[in-house]
Amino acid sequence: MDTKERALLAHEQWRGKLEVKTKCRIASAEDLTIAYTPGVAEPCLKIKEDKDLQYKYTGRGNTVAVITDGTAVLGLGDIGPEAGMPVMEGKCALFKTFADIDAIPLCVRSKDVDEIVRTVELIAGSFGGINLEDISAPRCIEIERRLKEKCDIPVFHDDQHGTAVVVSAALLNTCRLTGKKLEDLKVVINGAGAAGLAIARLLLSMKVGDVILCGSRGLLYEGKPDINPEQALLAAMTNKNKVQGRLSDGIVGADVFIGVSVPGTLTAEDVSKMADKAAVFALANPVPEIMPDEAKKGGAYIVGTGRSDYPNQINNVLAFPGIFRGALDVRASDINEEMKMAAARAIADLVSDEELSPEYIMAPSFNPEAHAKVAAAVRQAAVDSGVARI
Repeated sequence: MDTKERALLAHEQWRGKLEVKTKCRIASAEDLTIAYTPGVAEPCLKIKEDKDLQYKYTGRGNTVAVITDGTAVLGLGDIGPEAGMPVMEGKCALFKTFADIDAIPLCVRSKDVDEIVRTVELIAGSFGGINLEDISAPRCIEIERRLKEKCDIPVFHDDQHGTAVVVSAALLNTCRLTGKKLEDLKVVINGAGAAGLAIARLLLSMKVGDVILCGSRGLLYEGKPDINPEQALLAAMTNKNKVQGRLSDGIVGADVFIGVSVPGTLTAEDVSKMADKAAVFALANPVPEIMPDEAKKGGAYIVGTGRSDYPNQINNVLAFPGIFRGALDVRASDINEEMKMAAARAIADLVSDEELSPEYIMAPSFNPEAHAKVAAAVRQAAVDSGVARI
């Protein structure tokens, strides 16, 4: 059987990747009295007096909602909330496996921003955090922004910020290996959707010298007429020299290419125009913007992809479990830029100086130390930045 056949058979046998198990013993009338009525009234009354006691007497503090509307599921596009459920279950399984976080998949039958925001706002009191997943851009940016304003728990869109964190980790190790400094880098991001914009924001927070975004209509620059409001905000903060044209114009002299777009958009000739010891992170999946051998042919020193069958896989799974673990541990009210940068540094540090090489700038997705180290860094950053509540 090929992978598709094996996956179908496995999903049929599993009938879902999740199950509910009780922590409490219910084997007698006395057990029932304590776990349910009348004993359960006591924690209810305590929580009525102080809602924060919900974190003491219930599982809220270790539970995350994984929410989608099914409009941007993996590389499948708008397949609907029901069809997105296998992916959301898989995400929940990763939360549990890597960070011992209980996660619940919630697939919302609406594409209306107001309805989605209101739905999540109303159920947020049952969860310690919200992970938005596979919601199309630019709606996902507005949904996240509004939920962060309305909810008193962390709201995190992994397609945006998880991607930004692991890309930033790869960039940090690129600098370690090449001796280049963040403030001197020219970075070109191909793809001006949710992921590309989030990467740009985090790189600016890390003081990267010059960031240039390229969308489907060419390079973004301040004053460009045919871009959406989210892109316009970033255009005003990037592309210092207001370079205009296509990707091939912006790539000249670039130290790093980051692709979060579509296959085949970068050529070996483009890579040959980049700076010495250039890095190419071609993350379109399953087919990257340029295949690694072509990037090397063009002169790339470091090549990373989103795939597991090539060196330097740049994968969100190194980020989101530890980020949420750290945020939940200190009951953070937000996952802010400081916490994301701390996570990026922790992921970069998983690769020792002795291990670091052009073929090894990123630790593997199953690195056993990754999530604990990311969680520790995120906890400390939450405390230092003032969003920790315990």
